Amino acid sequence: MARRTVDGVIEAVRYAPDGKIALVRVYERRGPTFSDHILLDRQALLERLKSGQRFVTGRRRPLWGHTFELGKPVRAIQRDGEEFITADGDHARGDDLADTPRF
Repeated sequence: MARRTVDGVIEAVRYAPDGKIALVRVYERRGPTFSDHILLDRQALLERLKSGQRFVTGRRRPLWGHTFELGKPVRAIQRDGEEFITADGDHARGDDLADTPRF
């Protein structure tokens, strides 16, 4: 079975005062390479995750073009009637992209 590639790498996150994700800085896969970074708000990221796109946290390797050090997978989960975006597995109690730098 072929390994499924990621659809995007989340490099940085901005949280709103209520603790939810406001924006993420993402590099999207475009064929064999990645786009320049784009900004997605929480709703756009949530819609993409629900549609089956696969995102991970990560960072660009300096001087390696569009080569990334990949981190944790990002998922949308539901708990107690609320939706969360997390890279912390099933233990999340709110939006949390663990170890992702803030901007």
